[in-house]
Amino acid sequence: MNSFLVVTSARNLVAADVDAAQNALVAHGYKGGAAQGLDDYAVQIPFASDRPEFAPANWLPESDLDLNITPARGREKRALVADMDSTIIGVECIDELADYAGVKAEVAEITERAMQGGLDFEGALIARVALLKDLPVSKLGQCYDERVRLNLGARRLVQTMVARGAYTALVSGGFTFFSSRVAAEAGFNEHRANVLERKGERLTGTVELPILGRQAKLDALLEICAAQKIAPEETIALGDGANDLAMVKAAGLGVAYRAKPALAEQANAVLNHSDLRAVLALQGLVV
Repeated sequence: MNSFLVVTSARNLVAADVDAAQNALVAHGYKGGAAQGLDDYAVQIPFASDRPEFAPANWLPESDLDLNITPARGREKRALVADMDSTIIGVECIDELADYAGVKAEVAEITERAMQGGLDFEGALIARVALLKDLPVSKLGQCYDERVRLNLGARRLVQTMVARGAYTALVSGGFTFFSSRVAAEAGFNEHRANVLERKGERLTGTVELPILGRQAKLDALLEICAAQKIAPEETIALGDGANDLAMVKAAGLGVAYRAKPALAEQANAVLNHSDLRAVLALQGLVV
């Protein structure tokens, strides 16, 4: 057996879920071994495959199960590089700031087009930040306190990997005001993001250059690999939008979390239903 079918959900699994996954394997020409429990929400089924990299995301399209395949070799990774907005946290911070500025509809529309891959991220960020001009700096703290929450499983994912010796980095196309706080709350080793410029107690509507976008996220992953003396194959990259595509494709395990199609189509694993604990299950960790 050189592969595992990993079955996860946002709820506790029952016997019928395991049976459905086993039947899906058989329907696609594979014979699975005995299911192995990883946690109440996750099991893995060993089987032999000559193409362990393929993703069976559509095997059970009507269910609330996520099915992903990982090779048995080298499953546990030594670094995690994660996006922040709509990945580690449940909101897009710039959209929430725009709400305080009274321009949420305009900003959210640009955000959605950028995350779908229809707009250049750097240009889209400059345009959105311009709409925040003169927003009081105090609104950033209010936004964080009132609207920013870790997604379920985020802290457990990060802290479990750190405890097992992995290096973790939050790499965001958002803003350092938020990434510093989210990184501390979740337990990341480091964070990188863009810096909002201010004059006195108000935002100027500009962001420091260069902008941290798709290429910078890939660069961050490669820099972390060099610093930690590991190969990209030993990393996980986790994200939800087109801006995460380069790092997700470069990582040994690229995970699309409730992602836009542009990313989900390119990722090694797709999580449409499960919470972030599933990233541990993908590594075969009993948590």
